[in-house]
Amino acid sequence: MQIANLLGGARPGWRLLTTLSAVILSACSALPTPAPPASPPSAATSSPAAPDPYLAQRQAMVERGIIALGIEDPSVVAAMSAVPRHEFVLQEYLGQAYENHPLPIGLGQTISQPYIVALMSEQASVEPGDKVLEIGTGSGYQAAILAELSDEVFTIEILEALANSAAQRLERLGYTKIHARHGDGYEGWPDEAPFDAILVTAAPDHVPPPLVDQLAIGGVMVIPIGPVGGYQELWRIERLDADQVQATSLGGVRFVPLLRSGELDD
Repeated sequence: MQIANLLGGARPGWRLLTTLSAVILSACSALPTPAPPASPPSAATSSPAAPDPYLAQRQAMVERGIIALGIEDPSVVAAMSAVPRHEFVLQEYLGQAYENHPLPIGLGQTISQPYIVALMSEQASVEPGDKVLEIGTGSGYQAAILAELSDEVFTIEILEALANSAAQRLERLGYTKIHARHGDGYEGWPDEAPFDAILVTAAPDHVPPPLVDQLAIGGVMVIPIGPVGGYQELWRIERLDADQVQATSLGGVRFVPLLRSGELDD
């Protein structure tokens, strides 16, 4: 990607500093084909009063797919250990809920690879007391991880069916610190800005200027940038002051495209 294109149509005056990271990311869009799980435990058997039948699988995922791959922030490790990923996947993929790859969630969208979720959360430097914006709610899994790390999460999903199902799921699971709505994430959530962290879970071809404007001074945005079907990079963008951002490339990735309202079918 040409660095000059990174900020796309950002307002005049923005100064962009760039660095490159040695982090190499595995592709996060290679999807499995659904297969009948080998007698997976039933999600319905899980309750606050009963043992979690997926606990051992989740612990193995964290050990092999999070810690072993270099995630060091103990709060992110704890969040990945706490959130029940099986609650966020489709029934036909329950047997793969804790494997370290993305899974379809319907309407051409995916729940990201656990490692990518952990990496984005770690790179966003989310801390208690932070106010976080997520663009692309999907199933709600990333929002749940962010809620474990921060005080308040705002999440936007452009596909109404996914927005509604994610909101219901998060409410059922007791995530009261998450505010979810249906809308065009490119425009952000200006009424609630500024945000200490912004995570974008779908790829535009440039950083949306409204999101840069809604990032607090000292805040961090983590966002994949690149064309559909082409090379994409994951970027960490820190707002240094009113007119300057520092962008660090975290390596190659593959995400679904960031959809806009005018691109949706009637």
